[in-house]
Amino acid sequence: PIFRSCVNTGLAFGARHWVATLQLQCERLVFFMATNVPTKDSLGLHQWTKITTKTGQDMRVSSRKNLHDPGEPTGVIVCASSSLWLPVSPTLLFDFFRDEARRHEWDTLSSGAHVQSIASLSKGQDRGNSVSIQTVKSREKSIWVLQDSCTNSYESVVVYAPVDINTTQLVIAGHDPSNIQILPSGFSIIPDGVESRPLVITSTREDRNTQGGSLLTLALQTLINPSPAAKLNMESVESVTNLVSVTLHNIKRSLQIEDC
Repeated sequence: PIFRSCVNTGLAFGARHWVATLQLQCERLVFFMATNVPTKDSLGLHQWTKITTKTGQDMRVSSRKNLHDPGEPTGVIVCASSSLWLPVSPTLLFDFFRDEARRHEWDTLSSGAHVQSIASLSKGQDRGNSVSIQTVKSREKSIWVLQDSCTNSYESVVVYAPVDINTTQLVIAGHDPSNIQILPSGFSIIPDGVESRPLVITSTREDRNTQGGSLLTLALQTLINPSPAAKLNMESVESVTNLVSVTLHNIKRSLQIEDC
């Protein structure tokens, strides 16, 4: 139901969305000086199961097994996803997730740690279209997070994944990137399709009259067992859905938003 206005107004599947997507793809090709877009075999859409958490939050869960793809860890992978409306402009929300100084406010992986961007590569004219590497330093250890951000006039996406430091350093030095394993999670941000509301939080006073709220979708992937033969159990599903719930709670708390 929260996506109804976005679909009915044509934002979701209309020509403006198509043009914005084509423009972003053209910018990627220019910045990468590429002549084609890499493709790989797809297994099609995964089957999603709707569940309701203990807090009453609707969530979708799917599972799959990686047997042969070297680009991600081998084993049983669970993905949990949830969407909600936030009284925050899409621009402010996108900038919030891109700000490494505020990552510890929502990311359970970097809770209590120091986060710093150590590399960034532009892939479009908008400064939000970039790929970056962030280092997350805590007392126990340091990890690297690879983050891909992209935005256009319709939607914004922030996708991130922890990566092995040694392997990533080899890739940066020019070695074969096929050995790096990435299991991405991330956010999709789109306008809610409703005219601006008085309580919408924006980054500037001018945006307050032109931007409505946002529809935020979080998808989080976790390797629950390194053995592809392992069986999926409810404890594993609950652990992933709990991470989604905690992350969404952290986001609302950081933005000083009451339960929506």
